[in-house]
Amino acid sequence: MLQLADFIDAINKGVAAVVRWLVLLMVLVQFGIVVGRYVFGLNSIAVQESVLYMHATLFMLAAGYTLLVDKHVRVDVFYAKLGPAARRRIEIFGHLVFLIPTMLALIYWSWPSVVNAWKILEGPISVGGIKAVFLMKTLIPAFCILVLLQSAALLLRLFSGANSDD
Repeated sequence: MLQLADFIDAINKGVAAVVRWLVLLMVLVQFGIVVGRYVFGLNSIAVQESVLYMHATLFMLAAGYTLLVDKHVRVDVFYAKLGPAARRRIEIFGHLVFLIPTMLALIYWSWPSVVNAWKILEGPISVGGIKAVFLMKTLIPAFCILVLLQSAALLLRLFSGANSDD
């Protein structure tokens, strides 16, 4: 079972290794937008939207990796003072009661919108923008799947007692 967890970890590490380059690309494109606008008087809605697309892709597809490396948002007021066994119980509870049902609900409720966007190849957000909103909407189920997979990997480790300190 831990081999499956390792395989899932590798998927999210691989996705993160690819999308992390979007940070550099976003900075360069945004710099180009500013220089183009204020130095040369040039403007492009599509180029501006590309930053939005890159930002959405980065954050949606790297969420599973963020969960893997335990850098997600957590309120540590009580959690930090608990022992390893209590922390493990809270982690299991959080995954089973909050995270997994939320991701499944998000897939369920977003799926019709994603399918419709693909049917009509939903166009740009703004006039002159990128004609690929359907691709951006596809990030929603992709995000959910990557987070669900990582949640499953973490649960496999939690139930097996791997990385246990007690």
